[in-house]
Amino acid sequence: MGLIYEAGVKHMGIPEVLATLPVIPDPFTVELLDALVERSGYIDDLLAAASVGWELGRMPAVDRSILRMAVAELLSCPETPVAVILNEAVELAKEFSTEQSGPFVNGVLAALAAQIRPV
Repeated sequence: MGLIYEAGVKHMGIPEVLATLPVIPDPFTVELLDALVERSGYIDDLLAAASVGWELGRMPAVDRSILRMAVAELLSCPETPVAVILNEAVELAKEFSTEQSGPFVNGVLAALAAQIRPV
């Protein structure tokens, strides 16, 4: 989440942010970031459709970063249970964003999870 956030606030691409790091992140993080870069337009379209009343640009940057990361994981990591992805995203939102962010992130991701990985 931190690298996605950094890329957003610095108006840099994720590959450029990764290139500035003194140590390469773990392989799972790199895989997740690659999935996000590869599908960024699609992920943002999904988020825009699911976040009724909130344009992506108006969302808190932390929430937007968490949502992008979680949707990338929903799309690219089918072995990770949906409940785990949602729980981790909500916990990040509660810890690093606003008081309303946890329920907001949960609602958006629950709607998208039902669409991306229907049961």
